[in-house]
Amino acid sequence: MSASDSAAQRPAITLSETDAERITDLALGARARAPKVADLLLQEIDRADVRPDTPADIAGMGAEVEFVDLSHGETRTVTLVYPADADISAGRVSILTPVGAGLLGLRPGQSIQWPDREGRERELRIVSVRRPELADARP
Repeated sequence: MSASDSAAQRPAITLSETDAERITDLALGARARAPKVADLLLQEIDRADVRPDTPADIAGMGAEVEFVDLSHGETRTVTLVYPADADISAGRVSILTPVGAGLLGLRPGQSIQWPDREGRERELRIVSVRRPELADARP
């Protein structure tokens, strides 16, 4: 399967206007040092349903995402962050990593075929999404 075939089969994603704008700027600025991930992020933003606000179950910036890598069955929980806040030992994954970019905009039950650092396609399935900043803002 070619990269364009894979992209055409990706699930629908939703992003907030704020995430879309900030991640576009970040990806454009990162093209020289991380061209593959930057281009993947820009493709995802182009095909996303961009809304003023997004539901709490959407994997956006600051979201805690539990997912399964179906290539080996491992379940992981990570928080999507900007590069300056990344700390893999604390489970904070940069949006400029393949995994971070692949999870963006998905909701529980969705899965995506996504390239890893070596370019191998892996299927990532979302188990749960928790957005602490949205949960804390509700009465």
